Amino acid sequence: MGRLSRRAFAMAALSTLATTGSAAADTGYASRPAGRPRAVTEMRGVWLATVANRDWPSRPGLTPAQQRTELIAHLDTAVRDRLNTVMFQVRPTADALWPSPYEPWSQYLTGTQGVAPGWDPLKTAVEEAHVRGLQLHAWFNPYRIANNTDLTKLVASHPARKHPDWVVAYGGKLYYNPGLPQVRAFVEDAILDAVEKYPVDGVHFDDYFYPYPVAGQTFDDDAAYDKYGGGFADRAAWRRDNIDKLIRETAARIEQIRPGTRFGISPFGVWRNIATDPRGSDTRAGVQTYDDLCADTRKWVRENWIDYIVPQLYWNIGFAAADYAKLLPWWAEVARGTKTRLYAGEALYKAGDPAQPAAWQDPAELSRHLTLAAMYPQFGGHVFFAARDVAVDPVGAMARVVADHYQQPAKAPR
Repeated sequence: MGRLSRRAFAMAALSTLATTGSAAADTGYASRPAGRPRAVTEMRGVWLATVANRDWPSRPGLTPAQQRTELIAHLDTAVRDRLNTVMFQVRPTADALWPSPYEPWSQYLTGTQGVAPGWDPLKTAVEEAHVRGLQLHAWFNPYRIANNTDLTKLVASHPARKHPDWVVAYGGKLYYNPGLPQVRAFVEDAILDAVEKYPVDGVHFDDYFYPYPVAGQTFDDDAAYDKYGGGFADRAAWRRDNIDKLIRETAARIEQIRPGTRFGISPFGVWRNIATDPRGSDTRAGVQTYDDLCADTRKWVRENWIDYIVPQLYWNIGFAAADYAKLLPWWAEVARGTKTRLYAGEALYKAGDPAQPAAWQDPAELSRHLTLAAMYPQFGGHVFFAARDVAVDPVGAMARVVADHYQQPAKAPR
C-alpha cells in the first residue's frame, strides 16, 4: 500500500472509530485467513515509575508488607488490562531497589537513603511478574544523582560523595559526568549487577542522557572535554560519542552476562526537526535529542545497537509543533529494514488533564493513536506512561484502549 493511500486508509479508520466506538480496529488481530485465529505478539507495556514516589510506593516509609501489596496491585492491574510488560524503575537517582554493592538503597522506599527496606523489591517484582505471565524490564536512569544540588544530602557512603570530581551540578540537580570513562564504567557496573542477579527480561533506559537544557546555564564538563575531547569536531560530537559508548558497551555486557535479555530505550520523541536536518521529522519541537541530549537515537536504531526503541510520542494527533500522526511515519521509516523493534510511548497521564489541549479531554484520543499506529507495520506495540494512571484512569482513556484494541491477550515480544 502506497504512502498516500495508507494515510487515507488510516484517516478513514480513525473516523470510523471516532463515530462508532467500534472495537473492529483491534490491533491484536490483523487480517488473516478463515479458521483458527493466530496468536498475537505485540508490546503492551506500562512504565512503573519510582522516582519521587511517582507510581510506587505511594509514599516512603510504608511497611514491607504494604509496599509489596501495592506493587502486586500494579502487576494485577496490568494483567486486568491485558498488558504483558512492566518497565520497573529500579535505579531512579543513582540508587537501588535491590541490595546493590555499588549504590545505596533508594530513599523512595524508607524515606532515608541507604536504609534497607527489609525486603528485595526487584526480586519480588521479577518473580511476581513471571507468575502472572508478565515480562519485567528493569528500568535504569544512567546519570541522574539527585533532584537537588547538595552533595551532603546524599548518604555518606554514596559514590558521588566519594568521587565529587565525577559530579556536575546543573539546573538544580546533580548528575554524573558522562564524559568521564570511569563514570561510564561505574554506571555500567551498577546496572549490570541487577542483570547478573535477577532473570530480568529486559534492561530499559529512559530519555535522560545529557540533561535537558536549562536556559542561561552551562553543563560544566570543560575539564573532561580538555582531557578526552581531542579528535572530535566539537564538544557536541564528543558528548554524543560518550553516550554512544554507553549504549554499545551496555548492550555487549548484557549479552555476555544474560544472553537473550533485551535492551531498549525510550527517548524523547523528536530526534531532529526537519528545519535542522533534512533527515528529521516534520516537527517544530523545542528539544531535539541529537542536539540537546547528545543522544543519536536514530543511529542506534539504524546500527542495530539496541533491541527495541520506544520513542515518547507524547503529543496528540494534530498537535502543531509535534503531531503524533507525523511522527509515526517518520519513526516507521527509521526502523524499516533494521533489527530494532519499534514501539510507541503513549502519554496516558495527559488524558483528562485540564492543563492539556482539548484533544486530551476526549477519552478516545489514545485509542485513535493505536488505530493510526496499526497502519505502520514497523510499530509492534505501545507502552503507557504510567502505572498510576493505568490504575486510576480518570476519564476512561485506558478502558477505551482495552475495549477497542485489547479484547484478546497478546504475547510479549522476545
